Amino acid sequence: MNLDDFSDLIERPDGGIRRDAEERRERLVVPPGALGRLDELGEWLSAAQASVEVRAIEQPKVVLFAGDHGVASLDVSGRPAGTAHELVRAVLDGASPVAVLARSMRVPVRVVDAGLDCDPELLPAEVVRHRIRRGSGRIDVENALTSEETEAAVRLGVALADEEADSGTDLVVLGDLSVGGTTPASTLIAALCGTDASVVTGRGGAGIDDLAWMRKCAAVRDALRRARPVLGDQLELLAAVGGADLAAMTGFLLEASVRRMPVILDGVVGAACALVAQRAAFRAPDWWLAGQVSGEPAQSKALDRMALNPLLDHGVHVGEGTGALLALPLVQAAAAFAAELPERPDPTTPDDGGDTPGTPGA
Repeated sequence: MNLDDFSDLIERPDGGIRRDAEERRERLVVPPGALGRLDELGEWLSAAQASVEVRAIEQPKVVLFAGDHGVASLDVSGRPAGTAHELVRAVLDGASPVAVLARSMRVPVRVVDAGLDCDPELLPAEVVRHRIRRGSGRIDVENALTSEETEAAVRLGVALADEEADSGTDLVVLGDLSVGGTTPASTLIAALCGTDASVVTGRGGAGIDDLAWMRKCAAVRDALRRARPVLGDQLELLAAVGGADLAAMTGFLLEASVRRMPVILDGVVGAACALVAQRAAFRAPDWWLAGQVSGEPAQSKALDRMALNPLLDHGVHVGEGTGALLALPLVQAAAAFAAELPERPDPTTPDDGGDTPGTPGA
């Protein structure tokens, strides 16, 4: 497998359609600019759907990739190592923020175990059946995955994107359920952006104290030494300092772009996978939206590199796709405005009274 092959498969959203949509926007009864970024979103949707008449987002889905990371054993996370299955259980039980929000919005949630470190019997078979391996390696001293596992994880993401596109999903809210995942994500972003560990290291969704932050910085620094020699090969990079869930998300993002299926990104883990995918296929980010600012410095670095401007900044850093799901109503509103707002009457068209063009009615 060569991720660079995706570059030839991914096309940009239709630029001609977008220009037509921009011209139509100029004719709507609401003045141009009055709807702020919703105008831009509506035009983006027109291009993505290849239709000036925007269709409503009717079948969105939340897709969450789950995994444990060996680096969490260094106490760099606010949660104990090997407990990501508890996050999964909370989602399945409807007791997590993303589950509550998805239920209220009537958006289905799909959870995929790519690399949890737990007995499979703890979770439903439909969740664990895709597992690549039990936990990912400790990236400061060893590879996260073997080459074979990395390719299998990417192929898993590709297959799942195809499943969603084939089932009619018209937009994906992408998130992760991980313990220790922000450390490999920060490492990937630092490596691809050419920055130091301290610049990208944040405190994660669960929050950590200053001592844990220093341990996390050291882990990212050591992992960066292992990442830099393999920067030229995205698969080797994911194997060295990624993880099963990150590799699967990267494959998902690439294939979603091939299938012209828009994706809303959530936090730093999704941003890291997106940055790896962009390195493989430069057109791919045209199919993604940044849902929110998570507060992680690495996310800001990655989004800036991809020229993605987040839709929301509400201070939500709980993860799990929650912030991206909060942005979904904005996208749906943009679609509704673009589809349903009427155009201004043409002043050159005679009215029902039979007046000649330009002549005021009686």
